[in-house]
Amino acid sequence: MNSAKPSWWHSRSGLAFLGFAAVAAFFLWTEHRAHLLGALPYFIFLLCPLMHMFHGGHGGHGGGDDERKDHR
Repeated sequence: MNSAKPSWWHSRSGLAFLGFAAVAAFFLWTEHRAHLLGALPYFIFLLCPLMHMFHGGHGGHGGGDDERKDHR
């Protein structure tokens, strides 16, 4: 006998909440899709500095033998 209480997400109120949240997400997406997708190129452009900061910057460009030669 399994007397464990089901999680809130599997209760009637949890399923009702998930249903309302799905409907709200659908209407938010359909009404604001043009605004979100129109701003997407700007968000990608603004991510460039973050990628440089968190991915090491310009440290690995041109890693041939030129860096090890003794320049006099």
